Amino acid sequence: MINVTSTQLAIWVASFLWPLTRVLGLLAVAPPFGSSSVPMLVKLLLGVMISVVIAPSVPVPPALDPASLTGLLILAEQMVIGLAMGFSVRLVFAAVEMAGELISSTMGLGFAVFFDPLSQGRSSAISQMLALLATLVFLSINGHLILIAVMADSFNTLPITAAPITAEGFHYLALSSARIFSMGLQLSLPVVVTLLMTNIALGVLTRSAPQLNLFGIGFPITMVVGFLLIAICLPYMLTPLQHYLADAVDLVRTLGGMATIPPMPKR
Repeated sequence: MINVTSTQLAIWVASFLWPLTRVLGLLAVAPPFGSSSVPMLVKLLLGVMISVVIAPSVPVPPALDPASLTGLLILAEQMVIGLAMGFSVRLVFAAVEMAGELISSTMGLGFAVFFDPLSQGRSSAISQMLALLATLVFLSINGHLILIAVMADSFNTLPITAAPITAEGFHYLALSSARIFSMGLQLSLPVVVTLLMTNIALGVLTRSAPQLNLFGIGFPITMVVGFLLIAICLPYMLTPLQHYLADAVDLVRTLGGMATIPPMPKR
């Protein structure tokens, strides 16, 4: 007869629960898993399946009761690590959506706003189109598989321990979040600059011929020029998107290599 003690049972539960928490934290935020269009049950089942696969290769966690105070702190720490990893990828998609907002406002399509299920807010049609493009690029380069592989490897570089993690990785994540504005501006700059020149030309034309109705001809011309520019620039957005997504995966790898604070020596 096999006898299982309560201590062994607690260790088995913790060996699966703590990796599952980090995996679910990643799936809750990282695109495309973090979209609200993905049912919660699908996210939970996917997280359980991934945890079942990677749990045997995870280093042995500390022999602690998961219901104890230290166990709950480890649980919260794993959730924070998973959320930080998913947020690092979400930064690229936020930059893409910002580029779409800049293009939409310059084209005069600021009123064409729809509900965005990814961000749970209102976004322009151009932003949603570019976000879908970024998602397709991310899936075409197997970014979702690379992200899961990097997360699975993080259990070796950042094992589950009772020692708290340092703030260096989160500080680097905060600094990287400032790149949202630069990345969004770089993606939208060709279209925005050309539309600005178009508006200047329309202003000069209206000044030289006051009988022309600027609101009657300016809006259609700006929209047509904007859509033509988007069609021309879309193939050239592939390279910077791949570069930004590769940087996001490197950021996830950096977060997975965060050191832990050594415990205070006992006196």
